[in-house]
Amino acid sequence: MKSATVIGCGIVGLTSAIKLQEKGYKVTIIAKERFDKTLSNKVGAIWFPFEIHPKEKANYWAKLAFEEYQRDIKPTNGVTFIPFITAYDDKSNTDWTIQMPKGSTRKALDAELPNGIQKAFISIVPLAEPSLYLPYLFKRFKDNNGTFIQQEISILVEASKLDKLVINCSGLGAKKLCNDKDLQPMRGQILRCKKIDITSFADSTKQGSLSYIIKRSNDCIIGGTDYLNDYNLDVEQSDTDKITERFLQTNLCNQKPEIIEEIVGLRPKRTTVRFEFDNQYPSIFHNYGHGGAGYTVAWGCAIEMVKNVYDK
Repeated sequence: MKSATVIGCGIVGLTSAIKLQEKGYKVTIIAKERFDKTLSNKVGAIWFPFEIHPKEKANYWAKLAFEEYQRDIKPTNGVTFIPFITAYDDKSNTDWTIQMPKGSTRKALDAELPNGIQKAFISIVPLAEPSLYLPYLFKRFKDNNGTFIQQEISILVEASKLDKLVINCSGLGAKKLCNDKDLQPMRGQILRCKKIDITSFADSTKQGSLSYIIKRSNDCIIGGTDYLNDYNLDVEQSDTDKITERFLQTNLCNQKPEIIEEIVGLRPKRTTVRFEFDNQYPSIFHNYGHGGAGYTVAWGCAIEMVKNVYDK
């Protein structure tokens, strides 16, 4: 039996490991933290191609992931398909709408737009709630004879010796592991709030003023921030105030949300996703730098990654 080791236990690492298992690999995941301590466990986890490049590959991976979520709806795994308003302007990537299933996307009417949004699409898209979906994926991995080892891998030469095939899904950790100067954090602060009965939306058209709400089964995620090269993991009251103010300005709700928890995470932002074999260590395939679109493209990246490595 072929074997492979995946570095990282977030959404990208877990999906990569599962797709390798489906191809008959014996897979080990090695990670600094288990899935419930990763960035993937902090996010809203809506299907939304946000801050990921190159555009053409991101759209392709998103399409593959969309189809995987369609096949992966289970009663208790947190995957549902919900209406989602996506704001856009002349600079936005809107090509993803072309590949959506027929009838699942349309332009929003003026009366449907949150205040402050000029143009938007309304789509039916996947939502994968992390508190349910990540444990489901981890169990799926373990039940298929997967092994998890909690250990930090800090240099590439160490990673190259882990297995004949190593998939690097270490996210922002790749900055240290690969000495990757192109990789930088994009700080996100969000509010987990009591559930509000409004349509989920996102407006990412104004850099530095990201605004969105994701309605989940038992709560809502209201965001957010998109500060580049910001390593601050502390909750900032000023950001909470800005997020709340922007939410109220949409006129979707006339009262302040009831905050359950304030959360900060660092998205792994890169000029382009690193998706290639390492030049110096040919046993390593890199799959990191997915910006704010980990859940949107992870399955698609995993599917293409397996095609690239299977015959190596």
